Amino acid sequence: MVEKIEEIVREASRLMLTDHFRVDSKGGSENLVTSSDYAVQEYLCSKLSELVPGSSFLCEEEGMQDYGDHEYVWIIDPIDGTMNYTRGIRECAISVALKKDGELFAAVVYSPAAGEMFTAEKGKGARYNGNTIHISDRKFRDALFCTAWSTYRKEWAPVCMDIINDVYYRINDIRRFGVASLELCYLACGRCELYFEYRLQPWDIAAGSLILQEAGGILRTLHGKPLTYKCPELVIGANSEENFAELSSTIDRYIEETAY
Repeated sequence: MVEKIEEIVREASRLMLTDHFRVDSKGGSENLVTSSDYAVQEYLCSKLSELVPGSSFLCEEEGMQDYGDHEYVWIIDPIDGTMNYTRGIRECAISVALKKDGELFAAVVYSPAAGEMFTAEKGKGARYNGNTIHISDRKFRDALFCTAWSTYRKEWAPVCMDIINDVYYRINDIRRFGVASLELCYLACGRCELYFEYRLQPWDIAAGSLILQEAGGILRTLHGKPLTYKCPELVIGANSEENFAELSSTIDRYIEETAY
């Protein structure tokens, strides 16, 4: 299944390799969509529905957001990191996850510009360009922290900045790539150790979540609760239970409950 998804994703990525795309806003100058997003999503939905007939779709772009309970559900971000894509920044990716009976079953995250393919199948581990990957064993003080500042809802930026400032003095450094799916894959393969975002959609995190967990990592929401992948959620990730506990307890001091 994963190999077939990977092949479809590679084919879809060709639709991104163009300088001639239209850019539109989805309610703000920070939230963009391109004609490439629509083209990739349409291609993926067409081919993946052939791969699993009768499956449902939960996708970022309009018209394909079925939040119901189905046996098979594809969770898709056709271009995660659209802002990067519009500016020629290589950190952007196609993210595809398959849920079976309510559980994440298969995942593919592909960065065409970097030629990086991350995959996972439930219970069978995670891979990077065909090779098995695993989270790092770095402690909190040596961690690299991937995060963001609530780009689409800037009223939440101050609390994010407070958390980041608190964590910063106890770790190695911070990175902000602007593409959640890849950042979770970076955590999965040991490029970073900590992750936090105030509000992400299911299509931002579903594929990266399975890849991270199959690589030995942890991804949960506020107060250590499991993610549902059915609504926007606060997301906390780490390479170990110890590091997760320290990051989560820091966030708990600033956020008792989310503002959405």
